[in-house]
Amino acid sequence: MCGIALIISGIRIDLSSTLVDATSPPPKSHQRLEFSVDDLKAALRRRGPDSLGSKKLLLHSNNPTSIDDRQIFSVIEDRSSSLNGKAELLFIGATLQLRGLYPIFQPFLDSSRNALVYNGEIFDGIHVGSHGNDGEVLMHTLAQCCSCKSHNGCEEKGRSSVVDVLSSIKGPWALIYWQDSSKTLWFGRDALGRRSLLVHWPTEDDARFLLSSVSPPSSLEQNLDPEVENGISKLNFWEELPCGVYSLSMDVSELDRCFVGELRKHEWTNAMLMELIKWERIFVEPTTENCGFSHCETHLGEHNIHSACSDIISESGPIPASVPCSMSVQRVLNALRKSVMQRSSLHTIFQAVICGRRQEEIAPVAVLFSGGLDSMILAALLNECLDPSYEIDLLNVSFDGQFAPDRISAKAGLKELRGIAPLRRI
Repeated sequence: MCGIALIISGIRIDLSSTLVDATSPPPKSHQRLEFSVDDLKAALRRRGPDSLGSKKLLLHSNNPTSIDDRQIFSVIEDRSSSLNGKAELLFIGATLQLRGLYPIFQPFLDSSRNALVYNGEIFDGIHVGSHGNDGEVLMHTLAQCCSCKSHNGCEEKGRSSVVDVLSSIKGPWALIYWQDSSKTLWFGRDALGRRSLLVHWPTEDDARFLLSSVSPPSSLEQNLDPEVENGISKLNFWEELPCGVYSLSMDVSELDRCFVGELRKHEWTNAMLMELIKWERIFVEPTTENCGFSHCETHLGEHNIHSACSDIISESGPIPASVPCSMSVQRVLNALRKSVMQRSSLHTIFQAVICGRRQEEIAPVAVLFSGGLDSMILAALLNECLDPSYEIDLLNVSFDGQFAPDRISAKAGLKELRGIAPLRRI
């Protein structure tokens, strides 16, 4: 899991949309938090120990965009002069690398002066080769997007929009992306909110716009409102960004030549994703008649592991009621197997660190293991999908020593797994 952040100074942002309550009273002076960029970097570094970088984007009302390679950030103390024809965007990225053969450094920059900091994994929707890195592939894909101000894509040119690309990603993600051709900042989180992204909307006392995976500990200590209601302190500075895709389009005011930003939230363009978000759950009470397993015609052991893991799961819609329960179970099992396969087929990065050691001494994947049904199924499927020369670690945390229920069930589960996988070191 990586850590990403952005600090924007010198841009007057219109918050009249539904994202922020524009009718709320002016914020109080204690909302100004004093934490340095180094504090923020230190907090992000704990989420991305492999590399840490920062790049400053400079916007001038009369000059083209420039990216400053220096790893510095100059705080503008005079807020009134900070809007005088210039703006600064500081991107910070800390990387925990899970894919790719070579070291990756954030922020990502390209020759078109686009910039990206990314925290996520791409399992489908955008092709990432076995030797590729998610962030690099996503950067290249976003660079091909249309830069029309409508943000609806250029269908006549056969080009997708940024929203189209982000809607197609299957996997957890949070990102901040600068599209230089349209002078637009894109940011957001996946529809299920599996990666965190905090936001500080500009206020009277702190006109900066901030995004961050985490809040620095120093800001958390100051973040408690001294006014306590019902014995509970209020948190005012940060809030979790609602799931979705957002854009901040930059322009220059004709009146005072200052930068202004128009904030918008966009709808997902993937119909299946929208259906998932709006999923109406229907209560179904199973009966012995429609959930008998005696007529199951397909058994797990009859399938070759590799062919089973490469099965294409039908995405045509819900399973009809007329389909036997055993077939429904197989579809769910195949979907789980495919998911585990996509998340554990990272052989290349582990081969790069063998350095003469035997593969069976390396455990590239661990399962948080209680011995319950969920963790048992995942461990059993992982055994099918992972190269047999690798170990599998089962991690269990429990209290009350050997008498803890989770410890007892975990040991029983380990014994069962060793029975079905006698050649695997678990």
